[in-house]
Amino acid sequence: MTVTAPPNRKPRAPHRVPLWDNARWLAIALVVVGHGILPLIADSDAAYAVYLFIYSFHVPVFVAVSGYMAKATSPGTRQIKRLLTDIVVPYVIFETIWTTIRWLLGGQFVLDYATASWTLWFLIALALWRVLLPYLAVLRYPLIITMAISVFAGYFAAIDATLALSRTIGLLPFFVFGWALRQRQITGRWLALPPRVIWRWRAGALALFLALAVTIAVFIEPLRDLKVRRFLLYDEPYPVIGYPEWWAGGIRLGLMIFAMVLAIAFLMLLPRKPTWFTALGGATMYIYLLHSFLLFPLRETGVLDGPQPWWVLPGMILLCLAIALLLSQRFIRRVFRPLVEPRVTWLFRREAPPASTPKETLHLPPPVAPPGPPAS
Repeated sequence: MTVTAPPNRKPRAPHRVPLWDNARWLAIALVVVGHGILPLIADSDAAYAVYLFIYSFHVPVFVAVSGYMAKATSPGTRQIKRLLTDIVVPYVIFETIWTTIRWLLGGQFVLDYATASWTLWFLIALALWRVLLPYLAVLRYPLIITMAISVFAGYFAAIDATLALSRTIGLLPFFVFGWALRQRQITGRWLALPPRVIWRWRAGALALFLALAVTIAVFIEPLRDLKVRRFLLYDEPYPVIGYPEWWAGGIRLGLMIFAMVLAIAFLMLLPRKPTWFTALGGATMYIYLLHSFLLFPLRETGVLDGPQPWWVLPGMILLCLAIALLLSQRFIRRVFRPLVEPRVTWLFRREAPPASTPKETLHLPPPVAPPGPPAS
């Protein structure tokens, strides 16, 4: 017997995978930590080591998670509206706010939406990545192609921060990488593995991160001299960094491949089941857009400039984690929703209902009566 659902039953909400919500929150928390300790790295090798460790994988993970959530289908009206309301309009709002803040602090009031302020580059990049993905998805080897484009783009000084083009192209492979993980159903395969196999992979992932941390700590001075940090930002051409040689692209390629390996290792170490921070994964955009306002005074006042006591670094890490936790709360979403998720229904024209087409009337000849019985 087949049982059918009632016709008025509401559609189910899309199923969320706890693993990816866990990844979203931890990745954005690391973003906050990286921005928070930035003023310390000039005079502290310990801060620089932590910074390099985080930046070796946290931005690729954050971009890959965004790619995993993206769709490669041809955008319809609903997708286009979401692109505008979720990315474009918030970018205009927050860029205007930052311009106003700089003006209040004594600068000129110049609205330059082509040059993103501080963290806002990600919104431009995300919009462009979503637009490009349907075109990249029809290629046979989209990941390899985007990696080649990213490496090749680093040789051209014309590809700069205008419309975040340097980072958009440089980090594009990680967005495609995240999308490819979903296409290959990696999450389902990982979640289906038995615990004894899971812990073997996690042991390898943990060993990889420990080896990375030790390597950075031992070779911190050479890494500083080699300007590895600037390669990890993907926002400058190689000659500007100080590498005009033809082989400079190999450095970006090597770091890119290593970052993808680290991203996989990072995902392996995450809990597969819901945790206390799983529900906070839906607040990543609030954390990303609002944390810079809380860190701005520390960045601009110079209170963290120069040598600092040993406890400042762990103190800043804890402060940044507290900021990420604070900005994940529901009351923050309620207060700042008009800025982060504005409802701009007035921006779109109303779609007229489809006009009813009158049914065509067919004038058929009257039916012919069948012949009666033969006369007797």
